[in-house]
Amino acid sequence: MKAIEAYELTKTFGNFTAVDHITFDVDQGEIFGFLGANGAGKTTAMRMLCGLLNPTSGKGRVAGFDIYKESEKIKKNIGYMSQKFSLYEDLTATENLELFGGIYGMSRKTIKEESEKVISELNLHTEKDMLVSSLPLGIKQKVSFAVSTFHNPKVVFLDEPTGGVDPMARRTFWEMIYRAADNGITAFVTTHYMDEAEYCNRISIMVDGRIEALGSPSELKSRFNVGSMDEVFQSLARQAKRGE
Repeated sequence: MKAIEAYELTKTFGNFTAVDHITFDVDQGEIFGFLGANGAGKTTAMRMLCGLLNPTSGKGRVAGFDIYKESEKIKKNIGYMSQKFSLYEDLTATENLELFGGIYGMSRKTIKEESEKVISELNLHTEKDMLVSSLPLGIKQKVSFAVSTFHNPKVVFLDEPTGGVDPMARRTFWEMIYRAADNGITAFVTTHYMDEAEYCNRISIMVDGRIEALGSPSELKSRFNVGSMDEVFQSLARQAKRGE
């Protein structure tokens, strides 16, 4: 079973077509990069896949569930993390894990066991009882990712998760993504850092609401006859006719 399937997925707002008949699929456990300049339609597409926005037309399934009819089931089987950081700042790291575990229906015993496991894996013994508001950004992002995957979702959507984080913290964060993928969690990642695109198994690049390139980093660099994903991206981004 595919983790994500989209066929001719489209979203219009009046006369404006934000997402224009996009088709792709993502394998279970794959790290899939979803790239595009501001205004390309990435966020709108992601909102449809998360069950937060009804498409105008097309088909889609996420974690085996239909995006039209089973949006609530989708929400229970995915994780989500945004650049803007979605934890409760007036709670500790441990309290955030407990809160979100409860929201996702995990038992108290499982929450306790998983919390201890996460704290140990991420070496958060010093920070676990500190208020999130007092944590450095890199640590906050680690906790936020841990929360988004705490209930072992089938798919985790990561919306520019490393924005503003230093290179060392970004590297650590990607190690976490690889570990999650090794455990069968599909990672659907948007990023503005083209070096991070190199870490993905496959990448799609959107331009003006359409997917204009799809393949592995090596395939895309070969197709465009360039040496980096940044050059691939710039080549396509120059074709864009609309901004944000």
